Amino acid sequence: MAASKIIVITGANSGIGYATTKFIASYPGYHVIMGCRDTEKGQAALDEIKSSNDIKGTLSILQIDVTDDSSIAAAVSQVEQEFGRVDAFLSNAGITAFGHSAREQLTKIFATNVMGAFLTSQSFLPLLLKSENPCLIQVSSGLGSLGLAANPSDPHYNAPWEGYRMSKAALNMATLQQHKQLHSQNVRVFAYCPGLVRSNLRGESEEAVSAGGAAGDPMNSARGLFDIIEGKRDSEAGQFLSANGTYPW
Repeated sequence: MAASKIIVITGANSGIGYATTKFIASYPGYHVIMGCRDTEKGQAALDEIKSSNDIKGTLSILQIDVTDDSSIAAAVSQVEQEFGRVDAFLSNAGITAFGHSAREQLTKIFATNVMGAFLTSQSFLPLLLKSENPCLIQVSSGLGSLGLAANPSDPHYNAPWEGYRMSKAALNMATLQQHKQLHSQNVRVFAYCPGLVRSNLRGESEEAVSAGGAAGDPMNSARGLFDIIEGKRDSEAGQFLSANGTYPW
């Protein structure tokens, strides 16, 4: 196990996290730790991935709720005891919130997408710093780009989701701060937009998951994340990446 690259992915039991877990595990020499709030759902996802014939890496489950400090601390302790280090941390857990008041929506969204993402990744830094080539990726969204949001020609200029957009803009700032904090310690830090892909982030109906048929395959996002882990985009560390280039902050 010590010879494997240790990858931690939060929100790994569905959507982009699930696809990225499956993609990375299709390569030998990787151990993916599937961070999941609900371990039953996580185990079901792990079993499903293992049933695939092309899995060459290894997998395990980690209970973690990024909004719960005690859960984060326990998760860090478990990974330290079992693996001793983390080579790549993919901060992927994210939510939207419907059916609540505006204040409740913002509270829930920011608790996971900003505070959860930032504080959890910060908590794993001591383990990342034990890696020879550490990588930290915050999974963001082009909807959080201030530059794109201010551009009337951008196709998502009039997209709503105010709370979600605000949270990803805040996460982008957190990513920049982490880059400034960590680049001298050779930690590669990135924000990454996975694009519009099939996900239950928008809801569980087929209409929501597929975004009315507009959503793409999350395995494409997984491939992009894997390229970052593999070092193919190291020259763009500290930037806001998309599949085909970079986005303005």
